[in-house]
Amino acid sequence: MKSEHIKNEIRGPFDIIGDIHGCYEETIELLGKLGYLIKKMRNEDLNFGIEVSHPENRQVIFVGDLVNKGPNSVAVLKLAMSMINSGIAWCVKGNHEVKLHRLIKGKGVERKPSLKETTEQLNNERSLFILQLDGFIDSLPSHYVFDNGQLAIAHAGIKEHMLGDTSKEVRRFCIYGQSKDKLDQSDIPEKYDWASEYKGKAKVVYGHTPVAQTDWVNNTINIDTGCVYGGHLTALRYPENELVSVKAKEIYSKPAKIFKKSKKNAE
Repeated sequence: MKSEHIKNEIRGPFDIIGDIHGCYEETIELLGKLGYLIKKMRNEDLNFGIEVSHPENRQVIFVGDLVNKGPNSVAVLKLAMSMINSGIAWCVKGNHEVKLHRLIKGKGVERKPSLKETTEQLNNERSLFILQLDGFIDSLPSHYVFDNGQLAIAHAGIKEHMLGDTSKEVRRFCIYGQSKDKLDQSDIPEKYDWASEYKGKAKVVYGHTPVAQTDWVNNTINIDTGCVYGGHLTALRYPENELVSVKAKEIYSKPAKIFKKSKKNAE
């Protein structure tokens, strides 16, 4: 694990995009709706043959889980890596990036159906891309803090006292969240509801657990609206706090349980 550079004074404006899970067409549609210009270049060896810009110099932040479950994880990876290389995007690490990293490192990973399509796509890629992908995932931080501490991004969320901390415990919380000892109605461990106790000044934007709709809870918002499950791909525009979304083109994967509803609580 490389040293993490968590804090950044950049103030935006940002477009923060929820869990993509290989939904490439929806990502392109959402970027277009947000005003980004996407050009395909003839030389695919140069930044994966992709050039993305925004007339108002906005930047994208991906909340992690770019890959798996959906139809085109490699295309999403190349798009995100191209944008990050060009300085127009940022990304935090999600649990599915961790899974993919273990896979390409040859470490033990349970070969679930969610990994099957990604694995097949990677088998068709050159070894150079696999090497680039290894470095890319390794470089992703557990969370980011932007705008002089006013905005925080973490895949599964973050508590106020964890901001800026790069310890193993904090990294794990940011990537996986925290589960309770009891199971829910779908026999899945219940997630600890950290957002209901959050009292920090930083707005926390996260994903990981799909929700039917986005709601602000104590200055936090979950923008994973389950695109890969037939829901929507959602972006939060910052500092405007406007939500922009596109509908999934189809149901690519069956969710383990019905989307949970956010607990609505005004800021």
